[in-house]
Amino acid sequence: MSRICELTGKGRLTGNNVSHAKNRTKRVYLPNLQNVTLMSEGLDRSFKFRVSTHGLRSVEHVGGLDNWLLKTADTKLSSRALKVKRELKKQPPQAA
Repeated sequence: MSRICELTGKGRLTGNNVSHAKNRTKRVYLPNLQNVTLMSEGLDRSFKFRVSTHGLRSVEHVGGLDNWLLKTADTKLSSRALKVKRELKKQPPQAA
């Protein structure tokens, strides 16, 4: 399982450890991924995703999973998230 957020596409970054003597060694910065269950109001179902904490805050800021999926580009989403997005688009809009 790759270390990539399923909703934002955030992945690993590379950089250097720099010692006091300025010696540089390669290192990897990994995103803080969490296994979460997010509820879709439009589909009235819950879905499990592996999301970074930054992505989770972004989803909550936008107003939920449904709004996030509809606003996000398909290139950033994982295949599982794309399936949920397609189901949302098929669903007729609900009256508020």
